[in-house]
Amino acid sequence: MTTIDLTTPALLFPAISLLLLAYTNRFLVLAQLIRQLHERCRDDLEDVTVRQIANLRKRIGLIKAMQAYGVSSFILCSLAMFFIFLHQTFIAQMCFGLSLFVLVVSLGYSLYEIAISTDAIKIELEDLEKQRRDV
Repeated sequence: MTTIDLTTPALLFPAISLLLLAYTNRFLVLAQLIRQLHERCRDDLEDVTVRQIANLRKRIGLIKAMQAYGVSSFILCSLAMFFIFLHQTFIAQMCFGLSLFVLVVSLGYSLYEIAISTDAIKIELEDLEKQRRDV
């Protein structure tokens, strides 16, 4: 049976912290984009804007899930360290393993959100190409 010490879950702390920071930055950029879109399109909603709104709504939900799973991973990692401190090795291993799994789920959501964000760029490019053809 594999044993873990206090440093094993501690190795994830910087990685999870950086991930949460990156997720927060993605959220802030998205929030700023939504505010700009709101100001620009108060009265007239073009087809491209409606498509972007749907994309942005989906991305907000994904970022929320990414953050929730990232924070859950951080909590589970902290619990693993706590149980190691209490010499509850089995529970610590379970918490650490679950922490890793939840972190992978968070990264999966992140990958999906990145794919959707590239779709948003494609929508903008299609609109630019359409405008160029119409001129």
